[in-house]
Amino acid sequence: MPEPLTDDQIAERLAAAPGWTRDGDAISRTFKHTYHETVHLAMYVAAKAREVGHHPDIHITWQRIRFAITTHDAGGRITAKDFDLARHIDAIAAGHGAEPV
Repeated sequence: MPEPLTDDQIAERLAAAPGWTRDGDAISRTFKHTYHETVHLAMYVAAKAREVGHHPDIHITWQRIRFAITTHDAGGRITAKDFDLARHIDAIAAGHGAEPV
């Protein structure tokens, strides 16, 4: 089971992950794109998440997609695994032309 990060470790990693913010016991980020492209983006992120054994919350609304990541195996706490997936999400979003909000 991954170890939860301390508040200081989370703050340090957030400083190195532009656009990601802490949202309680999760980290989150929102992107903008057309509705259909956000659905495609969600599918690519879901495939990557499955590959790395993680499960982000994905919220799609009109021209917006929000990802919230926490490690359920660590009691719903933030771990290094969350920041690893955040980097993958950033790369996938950039590859799909999604704009950070």
